[in-house]
Amino acid sequence: MPGGVNSPVRAFKAVGGAPRFIASAAGARVTDVDGNSYVDYVCSWGPMILGHGHPAVVNAIRDQAAVGVAYGAPSDLEVRLAELIQRSVPSIEMLRMVNSGTEATMAAIRLARAATGRPKIIKFEGCYHGHADSFLIRAGSGAATFGTPDSPGVTPATARDTLTAGFNDADSVTRLLTEHKGDVAAVIVEPVVGNMGVVPPEPGFLEALRQLTEAQGALLIFDEVMTGFRVARGGAQQRFGVRPDLTTLGKVIGGGLPVGAYGGRADLMRLIAPEGAVYQAGTLSGNPLSMRAGVATLETIEALSDFYDRLEDAGATLERGIAAELARRALPCTIARVASMWTLFMTPSQIRDWSSARRSDVAAYARFFQAMLERGFMLAPSQFEANFISAAHTSADIDATITAVRESLGVAFV
Repeated sequence: MPGGVNSPVRAFKAVGGAPRFIASAAGARVTDVDGNSYVDYVCSWGPMILGHGHPAVVNAIRDQAAVGVAYGAPSDLEVRLAELIQRSVPSIEMLRMVNSGTEATMAAIRLARAATGRPKIIKFEGCYHGHADSFLIRAGSGAATFGTPDSPGVTPATARDTLTAGFNDADSVTRLLTEHKGDVAAVIVEPVVGNMGVVPPEPGFLEALRQLTEAQGALLIFDEVMTGFRVARGGAQQRFGVRPDLTTLGKVIGGGLPVGAYGGRADLMRLIAPEGAVYQAGTLSGNPLSMRAGVATLETIEALSDFYDRLEDAGATLERGIAAELARRALPCTIARVASMWTLFMTPSQIRDWSSARRSDVAAYARFFQAMLERGFMLAPSQFEANFISAAHTSADIDATITAVRESLGVAFV
């Protein structure tokens, strides 16, 4: 395996040392092959919103495995999960299940180009939408972590069709739409960025994107692979009150199994084969194992009226505790949080875009990460990734985390 891993950030290259190979997980904890237990804030990079090994999800997977893991034919589970998604995200009038967030965003862009007859897209510097060629231009996540945002293997023609704006900078979008008038098919955005660390949208930014795209005849795509069912039951579009044309989902909707989905306005989705001519297919799309896990996850969330309130409270408690420590010691750090997503940036500046995020002291973050790991806390092994709180994290876990952060900051800023 390149780097000994199957996804780059897992290699610990950005923070040093050997990655922890996990043997088991339960609740808010993971245990490595050496028997070390950690309070887990990676949460499989977001999907484990109920925590690891939730009985409803485990039982659903076990029951489904007994009757089939893949059919290559439709099943009622696909419909059940689609209905659960649609009930929570009204902008999704029709949807298509796929196997990953990358597939979902790739298909959404193809659909946008077909619907508008235009070649170009606008994305935002530091945002990550999977590893399809169109998105590896000034990308976030692992591309930002390793300092190689423009990946070899992406053709010049593909790069020319990807225009890059600044997150939280509506004027930069206006300029691109003006310069390339009539050529932009879609603007795609993480409504809350999670792939350069957590960066919330400033008031009015998402609303401006909605107005600009409508005025120019372009589509607005919300990449909610990370934020969907995470920052609110209806995702970021519910939290911020902005309705996109298309939405991509993943992570939480599969309960920890491989999954993705894209959907939106019915007139657009009817362009997808077999109803329309825009082709997209997948051998394991909508496979019953992932669908069953996703149904169990979303039904569990739906049954708990205070589910997101409790996650919000846990996140706010953690944020207050860390912010108080930063203020008390006047440390050059800032904490960013939206709902149950959070990042401790090693810079005193408020983070609003990739330009401000990359000023972070990555060496200090590496020392902080290792100190937290030694104290039994698993954080994202990169300054430019989000951490996640699950429903399994207890108040004792949160309090212990605040104490560990206090001690670890002393190591990071000796």
